[in-house]
Amino acid sequence: MKPLKKQERDSSLRRPSLLLNLLATAAFVGMIAFLEQNRSGFAYEISTLERAAIYAVVAVSMNLLTGFTGLFSLGQAGFMAIGAYVTAILTIPPESRAAVYYVDGISPAIAGLHAPFWLALILGGLASAGIAALIGIPILRLKSDYLAIATLGFSEIIRALISAPQFNRITNGSFGLKNIPGFPNLFVFFGLVILCIALMVLLIHSSYGRVFQAIREDEIAAESMGINLFHYKELSFVISSFFTGIGGGMLAMFMRSIDSKTFQVALTYDILLIVVLGGIGSVTGSVLGSLLITFGREWLRFFDTPLSIAGISIPLFRTGFRMVIFSVLLMVVVLYYRRGLMGTDEFSWERLLQWLNSLPCRMKRPRKAPEEKEETVQ
Repeated sequence: MKPLKKQERDSSLRRPSLLLNLLATAAFVGMIAFLEQNRSGFAYEISTLERAAIYAVVAVSMNLLTGFTGLFSLGQAGFMAIGAYVTAILTIPPESRAAVYYVDGISPAIAGLHAPFWLALILGGLASAGIAALIGIPILRLKSDYLAIATLGFSEIIRALISAPQFNRITNGSFGLKNIPGFPNLFVFFGLVILCIALMVLLIHSSYGRVFQAIREDEIAAESMGINLFHYKELSFVISSFFTGIGGGMLAMFMRSIDSKTFQVALTYDILLIVVLGGIGSVTGSVLGSLLITFGREWLRFFDTPLSIAGISIPLFRTGFRMVIFSVLLMVVVLYYRRGLMGTDEFSWERLLQWLNSLPCRMKRPRKAPEEKEETVQ
């Protein structure tokens, strides 16, 4: 039998993957249309899916910085807060602002500002990117743990400023912002999520993305090739913060009300957990990790409900036991997948089909007899 040429082999692999991409897209669009038509019956599932999608955007932006550039930042909650508050301030309807700023009133500087949600999200992302550009000048000269501590401190400073009484007429202080309008429909929401992730994927596969990866692999070698380390680190930091700010704005529109407690350090740790579980350096891993983490916490909620069997109360089933089970499952996954579920690889239909085709061979593979094992050991 004549062996296939490389071009023929590649085209034969592309055909099923193209068909599967079309089927997956049609299935996804059909699912979104079904959920949009049945919002009241699937409100809980829709809200969980929306939260997972928002976390996926932020996780991919964190992966762009940590996984592809090698900069360990823990300031995601702070940049999300900036994007969220800018988006909220610009989208709250003017007629509802008196009910929101009912304590000290609203500042005249922002009283007349109003923008459509898409423009508000972009401006929120630009505000996060602008502040990232400013703080990046001093902190990006730090490395590894020192950079993480500096960005973590920045996140807490932002949260403290938001809740400070001096900014009550802008951020409404500890009272938070309410009456934030939501997204028009699920198609707009998921379209925006896909657009953000697609733009980051295009950036990663561009010449800038290759420079980021060169810096991650070896800074000295990259600098010897003429790469301006600070310039590209700053660029990666600013772009990551821009999409993180957009993710924060989307979270504000999803929650419809926010305050400083929404953006605690635990939010950054959740995003970091998603990145590590999915695989540092994998975009599809971040998306998969976001879905697993968000839905996993919801599916395990029955462990928080008291359980009685034949009149006997099970003591383990109580409030908080869900997170114990969740943590144990995460430890098991990390032990078996030390580089995350995807590692540095991306999802592909070819790899999935090859794995499925190899399953029958693995199941039929004969096992060695005990005598043969002993002889092998000897």
